[in-house]
Amino acid sequence: MHTIRRVAVLGAGTMGSRIAGHFANAGIPALLLDIVVPGQPNRNAAALKGIENTLKQRPGGFFTDDKAALVRPGNFEDHLGGVCECDWIIEAVTENLEIKRDLWRKVDAVRNPGAILSTNTSGIPLAHISDGFSHEFRRQFLGTHFFNPPRYLHLMELIPGADTDPHILAAVEEFADRRLGKGVVRTKDTPNFIGNRIGSFFGGTIAKTMMEEDFTIEEVDAITGSLIGLPNSASFRLLDLVGLDVWAFVGTNLYHAVPDDPWRDRFLPTDFQNKMIERKWIGDKTGQGFYKRIGKGDNKEIHALDWKTLEYHPAAKPRFASVDAARNIEDLGERLRTLLRSDDRAGRFLWKVFSDLFLYSAEMIPQISDRIVEIDRAMRWGYANKLGPFELWDALGFVDVVTRLEVDHRPLPQNIKTALSHGAMSLYRWAGSVHPVTEYFDFHTNAYQPIEPRAGITVLSDLKRANGVVAKNAGASLIDLADGVLCVEFHSKMNALGEDNIGMLYAGLEETNKNFDAMVIANEGENFSVGANLMMVLLAAQEGEWDELNRAINRFQQANMALKYAAKPVVSAPFARTLGGGCEIVLHSARAQASAETYIGLVEVGVGLIPGAGGCKELLARLKDPRKVFELIGYAKVSSSAEEAKKLGLLDRADSISMNPERLIGDAKQLALSLVPRYAPGVPRTDIKVAGESGFALLKLGAWSMRQGHFISDHDVTIAEKLGNVLTGGRLTGEQTVSEQYLLDLEREAFLSLCGHPKTQERMGYMLKTGKPLRN
Repeated sequence: MHTIRRVAVLGAGTMGSRIAGHFANAGIPALLLDIVVPGQPNRNAAALKGIENTLKQRPGGFFTDDKAALVRPGNFEDHLGGVCECDWIIEAVTENLEIKRDLWRKVDAVRNPGAILSTNTSGIPLAHISDGFSHEFRRQFLGTHFFNPPRYLHLMELIPGADTDPHILAAVEEFADRRLGKGVVRTKDTPNFIGNRIGSFFGGTIAKTMMEEDFTIEEVDAITGSLIGLPNSASFRLLDLVGLDVWAFVGTNLYHAVPDDPWRDRFLPTDFQNKMIERKWIGDKTGQGFYKRIGKGDNKEIHALDWKTLEYHPAAKPRFASVDAARNIEDLGERLRTLLRSDDRAGRFLWKVFSDLFLYSAEMIPQISDRIVEIDRAMRWGYANKLGPFELWDALGFVDVVTRLEVDHRPLPQNIKTALSHGAMSLYRWAGSVHPVTEYFDFHTNAYQPIEPRAGITVLSDLKRANGVVAKNAGASLIDLADGVLCVEFHSKMNALGEDNIGMLYAGLEETNKNFDAMVIANEGENFSVGANLMMVLLAAQEGEWDELNRAINRFQQANMALKYAAKPVVSAPFARTLGGGCEIVLHSARAQASAETYIGLVEVGVGLIPGAGGCKELLARLKDPRKVFELIGYAKVSSSAEEAKKLGLLDRADSISMNPERLIGDAKQLALSLVPRYAPGVPRTDIKVAGESGFALLKLGAWSMRQGHFISDHDVTIAEKLGNVLTGGRLTGEQTVSEQYLLDLEREAFLSLCGHPKTQERMGYMLKTGKPLRN
């Protein structure tokens, strides 16, 4: 049994400091060591700089700034003996074999004999690092390759050495999964493992294809981002974030490490990229790379590099017919098929890139992985891709892609030929009514094999395929999670809340009362919910449908009250953006099981409104501090993590946090079940204290001061007065107690009043058009 209470991280550079920071996020103290920097008065300067950079990182490396106190700085000369107190020692120094081996020799002399030993190398074979060390050392030694930034990228590659103790591998995998929130992929000890081997190939192929097909930087980024299931940073914006020097270093090392790889030229930087590195145009850290910002303030604009001339120009917004046809297709598979059916430049470019990716990935089995499953997981979790290469192949149609490859006279890898000869029509067979579990095609047995279940991980899409749904409409579904728990799943666009969603909340409560013990509100979208359907609110306001809008707001309010005082426990599972009405649902749940990466807040002032579905009321009842609530809502504060949400009061101290997003729904289910034995519904409160007229005057004075300092506009003052009126009880004489319903009525009245204001309607329209708030 390996208990991990304290870790040491050796190397306080970009990766080491952020790895230590993420252990701190998990509540694990970390000793962070680095060299003594010559000429620095503080011998711990390098480690202190690493901690400082992790604090300054945007997005932040720590959940909250106070987590930095769990990282203790030191240096190799004075503090290496401290590793004897650590249960896990992680080496993350520069990618130099002799530097790593020399450091491990020093560690070996002072370490705790039972400590886990791992390297964060991104490509040096473990066998080379551990060669000549004792058998006992090698049993404790393994690779743990985190992806940068480790707080946000889900993947950790777990690389066993030839002698690694299986129990240590299992202990590290369990800890990384549950405590660090990692998606763990076991890999072979091959150069760059899985993620960077395939990722380097894909990036190099994009650059090669750009030059061959005469595309611009902007054109490539326009078609290799969210359009095809990759992050918005796409290709060259991503390299600016990573650093072109880092990318070239990794690729060049990989090129030399794989002399027998016929595709290895893809790993080398292109001639124009080498020239960029010579000029130090390596990305954000030097102020320019493939893009650079010109000007300041309102005059700021983005310029893009012309890779042929190495001159910058205002970044263009490319247009392609196939992209215009596909952009609004919600389903990723259908969108990809539409793009690749096109014979325009974009369609040809994507086919050329994807076809090479498919062939290379297939050829890498079994060299870097025995199964397609690990390659797909590595690319999804390490690069935030929606689909791994084999999932992408299936999305385009496995047989259709093979046919097109044959038409192009591209030789198929032998394992693909064999799969076809054994009747494979796809690379995966998804769980459903025909197949009880998801299966993958195994190139070793030439048969479909089940993907092993992972205890505690609930996948709604699998449940729906296997068992169907209890009820469904266009915006939401009811799903049986088994063991007496019902799930309300939102699946509207961006999970914006309208009548379909609210109606399903009511239906879920009714179904739970009849046939279940508890209810969970959860989904697998991009965000828990971005709030109310703003388009519907704006249209109703513009058309003067005040009675209908009043009924809709009241219905949302009463749905939240029904959640709060439900006969059986309701647990919400917020994650990512949980804004406006989404936040109000969480506030009214008996308990929340939040993803560690939950960005929650009441942001209605950004569109000229105040919370209207109970958010003002609930925060006032919880925090008992109208000024704090006024600032939370008035400044539209959004947490940067679930931990910060607790500090702000947007989550309750009793709420739970899931480090691993894959475990969120399963954890929410278990939390709901744990509430059942002692759960007793409450009754609506009538004892909420409000400050009355004097409290309103103080809040109004604060808004006036902000206006005098030109920090807010006249319309912001109007919104602030409406908000203050609600939070102080409607200008009652002196401090009094009021009911929840009384405050809900004030909220609804203020919300409707602001909906009728032209400047609020301007703000709503601008947000819908641009996705940004308008200051008017």
